Amino acid sequence: MKDRFDYGLNPEKLGAVSSYLCDPATAHAEFMLVKNQYQGETDRRAGHGALCYQIRQAFPHGEVTAEEANRIGYETAMRWTKGKYQFFVCTHIDKEHIHNHIYYNSTAYDRSRKFRNFIGSSFALRRLSDRVCLEHDLSVIVNPKLHSKGRYLHYGQWLGDNQKLSQKEQIRLAIDAALTERPKDFADFLRRMETAGIQVKHGRSGVISFLVPGQQRAARFRAATLGDGYGPEDVQAVIDGKAPTRTAPVRRAPAPRRVNLLIDIQERMRQGKGPAYERWAKVYNLKQMAAALQYLKEHQLFEYDDLAAKTDAATERFHTLAGDIQQTEAELSHVSDLMAAVVQYAKTRPAFDGYKAAKYSRKYLAEHEAELADYRAAKATMAELLGGEKLPKMDVLKEKRRQLAARKKALYLEYRKAQQDMRELVAVKGSVDHLHGLTDNQRNKEQAR
Repeated sequence: MKDRFDYGLNPEKLGAVSSYLCDPATAHAEFMLVKNQYQGETDRRAGHGALCYQIRQAFPHGEVTAEEANRIGYETAMRWTKGKYQFFVCTHIDKEHIHNHIYYNSTAYDRSRKFRNFIGSSFALRRLSDRVCLEHDLSVIVNPKLHSKGRYLHYGQWLGDNQKLSQKEQIRLAIDAALTERPKDFADFLRRMETAGIQVKHGRSGVISFLVPGQQRAARFRAATLGDGYGPEDVQAVIDGKAPTRTAPVRRAPAPRRVNLLIDIQERMRQGKGPAYERWAKVYNLKQMAAALQYLKEHQLFEYDDLAAKTDAATERFHTLAGDIQQTEAELSHVSDLMAAVVQYAKTRPAFDGYKAAKYSRKYLAEHEAELADYRAAKATMAELLGGEKLPKMDVLKEKRRQLAARKKALYLEYRKAQQDMRELVAVKGSVDHLHGLTDNQRNKEQAR
């Protein structure tokens, strides 16, 4: 921990520092003191698992000062740990972008628990950091891109065409460019590579490597390293005319991002202009706006029409599921009532059979009047529930009741999820309508005009 903390407290990098329940200079010792107390009170190993955790939080160049970044980092750490764990925040200014290193103890300050890193914690932490930044009118990544497996791209992939070329990409581009100049032989090809600024290194057994300016390690000239079609045999085949000449790929300029609903909201939040914003501010606070923006960002709802359509679809689905549940409950009640009537009928049928065997004797009727009344009621109920249909076997009724009960349970799960989705969408759409002045009263006035 001390090595980690010394890096965060490096005076050559440090722009601001703040702490909670500890002194950054002695935080490593204070963290261990709490852990030792925890071990003494609970008989659990203090050093088992992670000793501490680190959060890194970065901001775009020029958006915040070191002091502002540190305050945001402190607020993020406080809300993440809920004030139960020691932490300190180091704000570094040695890069173009100001960034925070947040260190917090894995053992609670009151020695009641240890922090357990849970599944999806990075996603939850990113949401919290975005929420705090939005509340302070700072930018967040609007559209984090996903790769095919559903996980978020690393920073280099996310940059796409904006990122710098890697060493191998630069070598491949230089090879394509050299081959388009039609070198007369392999030696001429190597000379053209050096002219392009790629240093050619000859190793043992004739191994050739290319070194790009600014790089420390050379990349071996072979297809296994540079990719298919970029080995010595492939280059020789192009020189000999046995393979077509490749054209150097042109990196496309990134398409300009369109101004969408989410960007428009953020801009209005930063400006704080207009009567619509004023009406919004009277009803909702910044945290509610941040929650609405975060929902739009996470669900890729960047156009108002898309938000309205999804809200209508969620409302319709909620009401459809409510109708399905009512129908299923009615069918389940019908089957249950029929099964109860069948059981009652079976219990009271011997009384009726005795009454019939006694040739409908008044004496027998008087002795078994209650049982015979139950029999007639069960029979009447069965006739009403069946509606002229044939009585199914009890096993069939039991199976049907089981299926209906399972369907009801599944529908209720969907219903609760649909209800939550509808409430969230209606709330977010209502927030957007307030922000843009699209309240029902204003719509009615416009229609009246």
